[in-house]
Amino acid sequence: MALSTCLASPLRPTLAALRQAAPRQCRGLSTHPGPGHTLDLRGIFPPLTTPFSPTQEVDYVRLEGNLCRYASIPFQGLVVLGSNGEYPYLAPRERLELVSCVRRALPRDRLLLAGSGCESTQATIELTVSMAEAGADVALVVTPCYYRGAMTSAALVQHYTEVADASPIPLVLYSVPANTGLDLPLEAVLTLAQHPNILGIKDSGGDITRMGLMVHKTQHEDFQVLAGSASFLLASYALGASGGVCALANVLGAPLCQLDRLCREGRWQEARDLQHRLIEPNLAVTRRFGIPGLKKAMEWFGYYGGPCRAPLAPLSSPQVEELRGTFSANGWL
Repeated sequence: MALSTCLASPLRPTLAALRQAAPRQCRGLSTHPGPGHTLDLRGIFPPLTTPFSPTQEVDYVRLEGNLCRYASIPFQGLVVLGSNGEYPYLAPRERLELVSCVRRALPRDRLLLAGSGCESTQATIELTVSMAEAGADVALVVTPCYYRGAMTSAALVQHYTEVADASPIPLVLYSVPANTGLDLPLEAVLTLAQHPNILGIKDSGGDITRMGLMVHKTQHEDFQVLAGSASFLLASYALGASGGVCALANVLGAPLCQLDRLCREGRWQEARDLQHRLIEPNLAVTRRFGIPGLKKAMEWFGYYGGPCRAPLAPLSSPQVEELRGTFSANGWL
């Protein structure tokens, strides 16, 4: 079945058809681990961008092209519907169709993490169950933040506990204060780390002390800490992080996997030299220019970036030149 056929019908019939045509491909790994079983998150996960056509429709043909190129890079898995996937701009039907189609194209030994965080606990549970049906191996659940003043540690522990109790697949907590204005409190993370259906956390805050404490305080739990940015990947590994979910992996996936390997082999000087060359490009496609910059950089390395959905605007010509200069100055172009 071609990827484009995923668009033809309403959500539930689409999922039913996909399961009938390719049941293993639509259910992730052949057997979900369930509570009490840990998947190995060691390695690099690119948080995929969502390709759009010039009319801002999801372009599944372009997605398939990017996935074919990523298949040659030794990623541990892929993340769909993270911040870099323009998750807030996607309709519920599109979110599930993306997961279904990526699962079908993904090699069997690669994990699929799918964003399923919503503002309410009930909606998060419902979407997480649907993500599992669509083929996700793990649900990546961002902190609810609209009423951030009420999101106390106790409220967040209750939220994540209810989702984890109801989810047929394991959860990874997702703290991204740059987007949500809310940092998942350390005490909440430590409490949630004891839940048998919570695998770990993707922490994008960049506080290395906090990440080190997470690793140290959860060393007796089945809990894995993932760095949420390529800028502090080496530092995170030095403190015991398991892997990284890094936007820059959409562009420089092979070098990031090389950094992962160097750290695991204890080749710290080589790892440090490589890390230095990744910091400025990473800042350029995240903090400086965001998703429009990330998609533009992808095009220079043979991937399809394409437009973002409005209101995200394309880069200006001077911004494009600045972005190119950053990659060139660090030896990538």
